[in-house]
Amino acid sequence: MADTKGVLLPTYVVADESASMGPYVSDLQGGVTSLCEGLRAEPMIAAKLRLAVLGFSDDVQVRLAVADMRTETSVPRVVIRGLTSYRAVFDDMLQRIPADVRWLRSEGYKVHRPVVFFLSDGQPSDGHDWRSPHAALVDRGRTPTAPNIIACGIGDAQAQTMVDVATRPEFAFVAKPGTDIGKAVAEFFQSLTASLVATGQALNSASPQLVVSKPDQFTLAIDEVGL
Repeated sequence: MADTKGVLLPTYVVADESASMGPYVSDLQGGVTSLCEGLRAEPMIAAKLRLAVLGFSDDVQVRLAVADMRTETSVPRVVIRGLTSYRAVFDDMLQRIPADVRWLRSEGYKVHRPVVFFLSDGQPSDGHDWRSPHAALVDRGRTPTAPNIIACGIGDAQAQTMVDVATRPEFAFVAKPGTDIGKAVAEFFQSLTASLVATGQALNSASPQLVVSKPDQFTLAIDEVGL
């Protein structure tokens, strides 16, 4: 049996590209760029990750397929368009994540449980239709590669929705009232980068774990539910 090349953490950044994000497209693009540059500046961390960047509105568009940021030279470009279909995200994830994990394993790697960082500035335009594929995605009995999901809401995104999207209550965040949306987008990507760096370091320890850093000017969504 061939030796394992190593153990990787598949990481998915799922960013809202709906029309309401139009005024903040430069902040969104800047955040994606800073994330990629931050990982390139940490090659020992990047070696443990494979990064994908997906934009969603009416559908999901691949801005960066699962990539090794030590060698990836392109910068994903976001495109503002359409509505805010959460169902499109989770339908896509149900197919994409198991396929990516199979591919990484076929390349000789072991794989940690994938992680999804989800950013939305609004409520789903498709009502509750997203809940069925989301339930299938996070059910480890039905989907052995079920990811951990960190959900961050800005703008009109409601705290309860972020709690429902995230796989654990402490993985759901909303921007504090009055926070500038452009600034909140930047802080989401700063905390995402910090989370991946800390997680990459933890993967080398005796107790590897996912480390999630709360973005500045955000609060735990569970603390806002019902207020």
